[in-house]
Amino acid sequence: MVEVDWRRHRRTAAHRIRSLEPETFEPERTTVWSFPRRGRWATHASGYPGNWAPEVPRNLILRYTTPEEIVLDPMVGGGTTLLECLLNHRQGIGVDIEPNACELAASNLSLGHWPVDWPPDWNPIRLYVGDARRLDRIAANAIHLVALHPPYADIIRYGGGNPSNLSCLKLDAFLAAMRDVAAEAYRVLAPNRHCAVLIGDTRRHKHYVPISVRVLEQFLDAGFVLREDIIKLQHKMKSTREKWRGSTYDFYLIAHEHLYVFRKPAEGEDLKDYRYSVKWWWESSSASATRACPRLISSRAAAKPTFSSIPSSSARSPTQWTPGFLRR
Repeated sequence: MVEVDWRRHRRTAAHRIRSLEPETFEPERTTVWSFPRRGRWATHASGYPGNWAPEVPRNLILRYTTPEEIVLDPMVGGGTTLLECLLNHRQGIGVDIEPNACELAASNLSLGHWPVDWPPDWNPIRLYVGDARRLDRIAANAIHLVALHPPYADIIRYGGGNPSNLSCLKLDAFLAAMRDVAAEAYRVLAPNRHCAVLIGDTRRHKHYVPISVRVLEQFLDAGFVLREDIIKLQHKMKSTREKWRGSTYDFYLIAHEHLYVFRKPAEGEDLKDYRYSVKWWWESSSASATRACPRLISSRAAAKPTFSSIPSSSARSPTQWTPGFLRR
């Protein structure tokens, strides 16, 4: 991870800053979110491909954190999440594998003055060029909220074709990479805090491809508990990830995304009350086998895997961390 000093950048955004706050904003109260006209307060804009509406991170930040807590966006893109941290008195850490994205984020963070009363000698925002799978400058259990909007495999490619960029990966490789992203998010997140992931689906050969479900599995496999499944309605979807000829089709246009909110369990927490919100496939596969062939499952009972004996696909050797949320 290489730090970018965003305070030395001058803003290159096209539109003028008219207000640092939205004219109207009401926190979301249901599991269906819709923002037909995305916010354009401060330096927010829709120029970066695939960036999320600022209403999304603002809702997450206000619900799941308190002032001065630390928010991490490991796929920061144009800096939407970091800007909302700055405006809402949170510390923010942004990481992106594309240097050009970090340059844009640095530009968008340059408001000309501090929007909140931070100490003048303290930097509440840290920006890095780095990989979401290897957050080697962030200590374990240091983050209070992880919020990320990953690419939807290779549907929209970002950057200059960097092979390490997840948007350059086919679905199977993308899912393997997302498993590593989930493991690293789990490591840096403090116990009993939340990780939010906005992910959508696609269609191939006129058939539905549920990318979101597969990404959900990666985060549950990493040890997270599912707290919320929020449906975010998507507007102008023909201009984003579904481009088909003609005006009528024999299928439905995809007009929603999933905003999954996961919780990292506390150390030693008993999860039996949440057994329907955690990784389920070892248990369900055993149940199916029992119904299909009771004798077979009874003969293998001694070898039945437990949750504690299942190895992680991205297991790494322990790392020693220095005090503080960043290594100096």
